[in-house]
Amino acid sequence: MMRLWATALLSTAMAPAIAAPVTYDIDPTHTFPSFEADHMGISVWRGKINRNSGKVVLDREAGSGSVDIVIDLASIDFGQDALNAWARGKDFFDIKRFGSKATYRGTLAGFRDGVPSEVQGELTMHGMTKPVVLKLNSFKCIPHPMHKRELCGADAAAAFNREAFGLAAGKDYGFSMDVALRIQVEAVAAK
Repeated sequence: MMRLWATALLSTAMAPAIAAPVTYDIDPTHTFPSFEADHMGISVWRGKINRNSGKVVLDREAGSGSVDIVIDLASIDFGQDALNAWARGKDFFDIKRFGSKATYRGTLAGFRDGVPSEVQGELTMHGMTKPVVLKLNSFKCIPHPMHKRELCGADAAAAFNREAFGLAAGKDYGFSMDVALRIQVEAVAAK
């Protein structure tokens, strides 16, 4: 019996380690979600969202993972106070009615050598949920020199039609409904 136990213990110790998914917390001080939207076909308005949070789960060996992000639309920032207030108001996001939180939930996909190339997900805002695929232009993980935990970062891009979310302000004046997203994100392995 002792010999059987020793053999089982030895074979377990010699078996390759099974990688487990790692959870990363979004670092809001190193994450910059920005967007571009048309202004009557004569200029492009650019803005950003100042407050966000979330988690990423990554399993490199299995080639899988997930993204769960909360975006605070009340922190929208065009660099102009009057436009920020308008965007939060009843003519656009209407955060009194729909709340200030938007969410993005998705699955990491297109893995090559343990690195994802996109996120296939859904964006929920203004009471509606629609598919939005984020293309990962870059993705890299390194040991964080200060936290002594793994740090991952990505540059992501996507586009969507804002009218699909019930945000058609300006359409009658010739505004394009297309919005371009650009998101620089960093996340640190959870303790």
